[in-house]
Amino acid sequence: MKVKIYTMTHKKFQEPEDAIYVPLHVGRAGAADLGYLGDDTGDSISRWNNYYGELTGVYWVWKNEEDADIIGVCHYRRFFLNGQRKLMTQQEYEEILKDYDIIVSNEVQADTNYLDYFGEAHNARDLLTVGEVIAEKYPDYAPYFQSAMEGNTYYYGNLMVMPRKLFGDYAEWLFAILFEVEKRIDVESYDLYNQRVFGFLSEQMVKIWAEKNQLKVYEGAVGITAEKAETVEFKLAMGQLVKMKQIDQARQMFYEYLKVRPDVRLELSDIRGEIPIIEQLLYIAQEEQQRGIEGLMRHSAGLNEWIAHYRRAMECLTHFSRGQIRQEDAAYILEGNVSWVMGKVMLMNAGEGVIANPAQAVQALYNIYQSAGRTEDCEGLERG
Repeated sequence: MKVKIYTMTHKKFQEPEDAIYVPLHVGRAGAADLGYLGDDTGDSISRWNNYYGELTGVYWVWKNEEDADIIGVCHYRRFFLNGQRKLMTQQEYEEILKDYDIIVSNEVQADTNYLDYFGEAHNARDLLTVGEVIAEKYPDYAPYFQSAMEGNTYYYGNLMVMPRKLFGDYAEWLFAILFEVEKRIDVESYDLYNQRVFGFLSEQMVKIWAEKNQLKVYEGAVGITAEKAETVEFKLAMGQLVKMKQIDQARQMFYEYLKVRPDVRLELSDIRGEIPIIEQLLYIAQEEQQRGIEGLMRHSAGLNEWIAHYRRAMECLTHFSRGQIRQEDAAYILEGNVSWVMGKVMLMNAGEGVIANPAQAVQALYNIYQSAGRTEDCEGLERG
């Protein structure tokens, strides 16, 4: 039996050593060649990648893959893992598919119904258009679409593994719907992020299709091996501006970029949870500059060092808020040049349950500054 798990990518990455994982450069028709197999040969929609995202790769596999018995789709940073948190092997895929029809991502639960959840980041009307097309072309699927919209669970990322015949059936159904939807919606006014509308619209489709066809679904554990490329690039740009001490420009770029690519701050993109910290640090640095305070800039001129500094300072504040005044924490506050601005901003933005008693933490900071003769910091805390 031949298994091929196509790894959709738009960037160079560390390819798995296992030969069943085949890198596929999606959108290669409009990009520099990465040296991988591309989705721009044979029957292809590669030129539409800015609208379809990884689906241009799914289409290419459907139309051009000729000899695999089992076909899978994963991403350059998302893979199905086994119980030992390692990439699944051919034998493991085969064993699972003896008892199940399809492998998908583990189910995710939203905090609202799926239609509203989708509408928080995209145009919900587009999803309703999908429902209209399904009702016209595949009316037997309409109740399952409605159920999916009213429910709050979904599979994510278009991650899937299934026998070749089943993959072809799904792709034929999916693209028949999306190509018709494409005729009915106008995405030219959308920003670059939301122009990938058909990729976003497809994420709930495999659930609808599987439930209608009463498929036996195996929810596989998905491992994220790296941050999203755009998130990495964003952080590098922020770091360069910090190094050049261009804090005003960095803050402006921060918010302008997030308007275009709000996905970079999602948990599955920013896997180290650094973007909310960067947002606070840029604000702190700007406030310190305006007030003539040598806090972060005196500590270092590197964004990665700032992030590590922030995390250590948060440990100190957490201890203070619980009445734990440790000598090593007090020393870090002073030696690390944690200003009253930084302390106040961090306390105000700490996540729920992190800071037990903010007033107690403020008092601890005041006492530490007072003991070191840092009167300006004491006065700042009093004013703040």
